[in-house]
Amino acid sequence: MTPEIWVLCGTAATIAFVHTLMGPDHYLPFVALAKSREWSVARALRTTLLCGAGHIVGSVVLGMVGIYASIQLGALEAIEGFRGDLAAWALVSVGLVWMAWGLRQGYRRHRHAHWHSHGELRHYHDHSHGHEHAHAHGVEEGGRRSVAGWAIFIVFVLGPCEPLIPILMFPAAQESVAGVVAVTGVFALVTILTMLAAVALSVWGLQSVRLPALERYSEAIAGCTIMMCGLSIAVLGL
Repeated sequence: MTPEIWVLCGTAATIAFVHTLMGPDHYLPFVALAKSREWSVARALRTTLLCGAGHIVGSVVLGMVGIYASIQLGALEAIEGFRGDLAAWALVSVGLVWMAWGLRQGYRRHRHAHWHSHGELRHYHDHSHGHEHAHAHGVEEGGRRSVAGWAIFIVFVLGPCEPLIPILMFPAAQESVAGVVAVTGVFALVTILTMLAAVALSVWGLQSVRLPALERYSEAIAGCTIMMCGLSIAVLGL
């Protein structure tokens, strides 16, 4: 490879690392999911790897098509910008719906007491709203969790890797096909490894944190976290 490609590879690694850490949407949704569902670190990493791969592939395919179809860089950047806005607001929508559902589930799990009188004998028992018909609600809850997980994956596939095409792929294409492959591979590898490291450290660190008063609202907190990640992209451009 030429010296220019080596420089671009080093640039790709640096940009991928910084871009991933500066974008909370790259790891906080998975940390929130893992905490709310009590996932193991291994399961959280599998989900992160799947979504991270989808996140990279979308931009790589678009970049390759643009390069070999001689599409103008400005047009590709416009497409990537549209994809970014779409993904951000989709993340906001998924988080908002998830938060609303989590608040409902948290309310249903709220335990309260009832007093009963039997002549001179009075006693009470406590129960939660979520206890009744547990089998039906369990199926419903599992289905909605599965839908939410797939929604996050689709959002990540839609979400662009903003620096990849204009800063890395197009300059590399001026050198050689091998250069494009090398630069893209470095960017993808560092991005996914950074995502995995951030998720692993966060999930591992939060495993010992217990907040009983908030546990029944864990799904709502996860939804709020995802919604805020979407807003950080849509409003602040992170």
